[in-house]
Amino acid sequence: MEKTLNSSSNSCKKNFLEVNFLDIQENEEYVKLAESVLELAFKEEKLDKINIYINIILTNEANIKNINNTYRNINRETDVLSFPMFEKEELQTIIHNKKQLPVCEVLGDIIISIPKVEKQAKEYGHSFNRELAYMIIHGFYHLMGYDHIKEEEKKEMRAKEESILNSINITRNNI
Repeated sequence: MEKTLNSSSNSCKKNFLEVNFLDIQENEEYVKLAESVLELAFKEEKLDKINIYINIILTNEANIKNINNTYRNINRETDVLSFPMFEKEELQTIIHNKKQLPVCEVLGDIIISIPKVEKQAKEYGHSFNRELAYMIIHGFYHLMGYDHIKEEEKKEMRAKEESILNSINITRNNI
């Protein structure tokens, strides 16, 4: 069952984020963490004035595996999936021109497996919050058109991710 804690209405000014829970229990702390990470990311990337929002779906391993198989033909679970609605160049033009979108539009969807976040936090030896915050910002930068296939792009993406997390004091050393 899908539930919404924050939903965007006519204006994105207050609600730049929609968080849905799919087959997992609602958790207000996850929403607060997503808000703090993405509020800073929106400001940093100059998205905070263009009438746009992100949809995050927090789910379980079975659902993310099914979504990964359906949309990417990869029949295994993963930690995060991102589905952008804009091409990188298109989004950069909108931001550069400070173009206010006529209606509240979705930047894209980020789907995160909460059980996978829990496992990876233990595996990497840091907190659940650090791992969840990383999945959120990682998904955000995929929506912005960044990737980590080529080493040069990976370095740029990682620097942006770490800058945001460090700004809100979510570091690898903060457990």
